[in-house]
Amino acid sequence: MKLLTYILSGEKKIGLINKSGKIVDISGIVKTNDMNVLIERYSELKVELELCSERNHSADINLSDVTLLAPIPETRRNIFCVGKNYYAHAEEFGNSGYDSSAAAGNVPSHPIIFTKPSTSISGPGDSIDSTLDPYNTIDYEAELAVVLGKKGRVKESDDPMSYVFGYTLVNDLTSRHLQKQHSQWILGKGIDGFCPMGPVIITADEFGHPSEQKIVCTVNGEKRQEASISDLIFNIPELIKTIGQNITLLPGDVIATGTPAGVGLGFNPPKYLSKGDEVTVSMREIGELTNTIV
Repeated sequence: MKLLTYILSGEKKIGLINKSGKIVDISGIVKTNDMNVLIERYSELKVELELCSERNHSADINLSDVTLLAPIPETRRNIFCVGKNYYAHAEEFGNSGYDSSAAAGNVPSHPIIFTKPSTSISGPGDSIDSTLDPYNTIDYEAELAVVLGKKGRVKESDDPMSYVFGYTLVNDLTSRHLQKQHSQWILGKGIDGFCPMGPVIITADEFGHPSEQKIVCTVNGEKRQEASISDLIFNIPELIKTIGQNITLLPGDVIATGTPAGVGLGFNPPKYLSKGDEVTVSMREIGELTNTIV
């Protein structure tokens, strides 16, 4: 099932994409326009939502008639993010001279976890304000994000994948100058609007096994990143367990799993983003997340 948040006639709503590729408004079924609540109540609503996904009704809405928001426009807390989680990217970043974190070096021995505040979230088609990085060092990072659906701490005997609700895409936009200057990454990566998310959440049952998916990033149509999710250093179960063993996970939590090689910093000279650049993160099952730098 593909779930989304959108604006129609000035109203924020949540919906799903039916078998005809149109939007079914499910705000009334969930009794809210908050995707966090839908995720929290999904098990009790699933049968009714599945019936909606099979219908073809004159009231269904064309995607072209709405403005898409991030599927979770406001997460309840910071987004969990993972640094240097593909081998080739760990090497390109470790050798860049910008890796001033406590985990400086190439391949990490344990997952590197940082966060981006909820105010960094932006949606498909949103413009990214380049003036928030006056150093002209905005970089792109295409990532698969895991959306969690269950509350709890992850015990040794638990299946970490049982916490997964679904998947979406994020672009972990970064001011490389601020990332280096402050050593800890939140100031370089937590800038307002610097976490485009979307276009939809696809539920885990429809997505299939993450390792079978590929993520791609283009800038102005030029392919910069392409990798299989199977290439992660620390896979999704490991990430969920690492974060959830001491922190209570919540429905609606988002874990961005890391970016592959090919970021702008990895070129010589670096290929940072400039005004007018169009960046697209894509994955076959989820779709395309496109934003323009202004």
